[in-house]
Amino acid sequence: MSRTPVSHPIFARFYARISQVVEHRGLAERRQALLADLSGQVIEVGAGNGLTFAHYPPTVARVLAVEPEPRLRRLAQMAADEAPVPVEVVGALADRLPAEDRSFDAAVVSLVLCSLPDPVAALREMYRVLRPGGQLRFLEHVRADSPGLVRVQDLLDATVWPRLAGGCHTGRDSAALIDHAGFTVERLERFLLPKVRTPVSFFILGTASRPSTGGG
Repeated sequence: MSRTPVSHPIFARFYARISQVVEHRGLAERRQALLADLSGQVIEVGAGNGLTFAHYPPTVARVLAVEPEPRLRRLAQMAADEAPVPVEVVGALADRLPAEDRSFDAAVVSLVLCSLPDPVAALREMYRVLRPGGQLRFLEHVRADSPGLVRVQDLLDATVWPRLAGGCHTGRDSAALIDHAGFTVERLERFLLPKVRTPVSFFILGTASRPSTGGG
């Protein structure tokens, strides 16, 4: 498991600005759908600057928000202070979550799996901290649906894009990674944002669960 500190100062400043623009162009509505009907104890992995916090329903008792990047974490703490539910922001890595086994009712990832060095290891950590039957809610941009755009994504991911975008990989098949980590995908919606076919406009929104029996 990685112990390397996470620091992307240039990307963090850029993301803090551009994320607000994308929110107003449709992503905020998707975040609200992501969190609808959640309840109990929730761990959010890769909280960024805390844009999801405002959308948690009052049925959520507590959110443990994990964000390793220090500049984004400071912004997340500010967002947590205004959140409608209790949110604790901590600095930790996705592949070493600061939580006990089977201690959460739900885990949330939003635009995170694309940027992790080892997304399967992180997903297995989420699996570990979820109770049997617990939910994984995910909102991720993913691999395109045409060979031409996939080739562009692969080229970007092998060259400049991860360096410019905080480790992001445009062409990851996050739904397949979630399945590979042992989750059962229960709901999956694919959409474009914006509604133009570009290497970074393919998204998925969905719910998976840790099986109620078996699986460790």
